Amino acid sequence: MRRGSLLIACVAAATVTAGAQSLPRTADGHPDLDGTWYFGTATPLERPKELAGQTYFQNAADAAAFERRTAERIGNVIAVHPPEWLDYGTKVVPDFRTSLIIDPPDGRVPPLTAAAQARIAARRAGRPGGDADDPEARSIQERCLMFGAGPPVLPGPYNNNLQIVQTATAVLIHSEMIHDARIVPLDARPKLPEAIRLWLGSSRGHWEGDTLVVETTNFDERISLRGSDERLTVIERLTLQSPDTLRYEYTVDNPTAFTKPWSAAYTMTRSQETIYEYACHEGNYGLMNILRGARAEEGRH
Repeated sequence: MRRGSLLIACVAAATVTAGAQSLPRTADGHPDLDGTWYFGTATPLERPKELAGQTYFQNAADAAAFERRTAERIGNVIAVHPPEWLDYGTKVVPDFRTSLIIDPPDGRVPPLTAAAQARIAARRAGRPGGDADDPEARSIQERCLMFGAGPPVLPGPYNNNLQIVQTATAVLIHSEMIHDARIVPLDARPKLPEAIRLWLGSSRGHWEGDTLVVETTNFDERISLRGSDERLTVIERLTLQSPDTLRYEYTVDNPTAFTKPWSAAYTMTRSQETIYEYACHEGNYGLMNILRGARAEEGRH
């Protein structure tokens, strides 16, 4: 039995080693993340309430049924963009999880702290006419300032592509959505001073074995991820699982906004498609029409 166990352990170790060696690597020995990656998925960030307590779909048939229901629901939604524009992704994540959130175990974003709830309520109360009084009161997504580029990188309704350009001293993460580009230094430079705040935050990266770890802080106070504030810290982990599969995992740590940290994960697949410039402002009729509609509504009273 001991010899058999030893043989199994040796075979498993050899398989892991062979898999690691088969990964494309840069001249300095790290996994080569260069390329374009697609991350659209039918799996929602949070576990749907009807699947409460069900961490995984029971089988492939169960997952396929959910994919069909999701496609039908998206096709029936009246939105700014017609259904043929949308590309949420048609398949759930390969491990059949029912949510991208892997922690907490319930697959849901933790509740906001009392202070965060009070902050949001005060901001809303300070806008007598609601969010349609001023274009700067609208979300940064509607204003074409930032959406989906991260951190963290969030699957959205379309443009679920990013390009990674990797060097020995930095990694560039270029998102197709609003064509944001984030440069992550890998040279152990110090963090920016607290007073400097950026739309995409300030990122610093390092390698832990074959995993690229990126920590981002110094977010602008107007950035809000599900109610986060300027004390937000996001830690991303990018692991090349095969030449064409990239695991992306992130943890949101913001104790002044959330009652506890939360984490999500999904896989990206290598794509041969071309990333195009997303001219958001040039076609941003939605924001203009929201404000025009509010003025029309006011005229009726």
